[in-house]
Amino acid sequence: AAASSLRIFEILDEKPAIENKSTARKITSPLGNLSFKNVSFFYPNGENPVVLEDFNLEITAGETVALVGRTGCGKSTVARLLPRFYDVTDGSILLDGTDIRDFLIEDLRTHVNVIPDEPFLFSESVRNNIAFARPNAKEEEVIAAAKAAQADDFITDLTYGYEEIVGERGYTLSGGQRQRIVIARTLLANPKILVLDDSTSSIDVETESLIHTSLKKLLQGRTTLVIAHRLSTIALADRVVLMDSGKVKAEGTHENLLANSPEYESILASGAMSATE
Repeated sequence: AAASSLRIFEILDEKPAIENKSTARKITSPLGNLSFKNVSFFYPNGENPVVLEDFNLEITAGETVALVGRTGCGKSTVARLLPRFYDVTDGSILLDGTDIRDFLIEDLRTHVNVIPDEPFLFSESVRNNIAFARPNAKEEEVIAAAKAAQADDFITDLTYGYEEIVGERGYTLSGGQRQRIVIARTLLANPKILVLDDSTSSIDVETESLIHTSLKKLLQGRTTLVIAHRLSTIALADRVVLMDSGKVKAEGTHENLLANSPEYESILASGAMSATE
């Protein structure tokens, strides 16, 4: 116990690498306009070369943009920089014209939600897992979010329904079921900006189709960045951005890129898109 407590205190004493500025302020009624200005980034451990270099991208409020590219091009890194899991090495990311480093981190992460490719659930009831960001949410709101994520059917089939304890990391559920609960959690939180990082990777094609049908309605009025690894996911986007070597190489609609970009066509044909960055 003494040895374990020392290790726990080591973690508690660790200083976060990302901290608020003394002048950091709250975000008031964000519109959701995003600007990546000359962003460069390499991971702090120094083992990897520059991941993003002079990356520029404008996303207007309410727009859904899909990032497409080969493994290692920097797609997932863009998703990690937006909620400040890391800070840019150079350049800036702006939300409604203000550098995100000028906002309170907890406030930024309230308005920017990430649905990761690896869903994480707590050893808690299904209801509490969905209501994690809004613990005081009404029962009908929780159920509505679950229905939108196509999770209500399998939840009601569980022995205790929404009160079922799912076990550590949700091990009692399948990967697709865990993913749908995480999607329901995010929908209930109702963020202004949403990042989908291969969020349907663990879901079968039929269920993915149902979720996409619901998401198309729910994404309206919400700025969404999709890290795309499937053609079906690209279909959610208003615009597709092709990335190569940490930069924007081309952008346009899926049809436009397919007709004018041999590299885009090659990536889709080879299935070269991967969740690993």
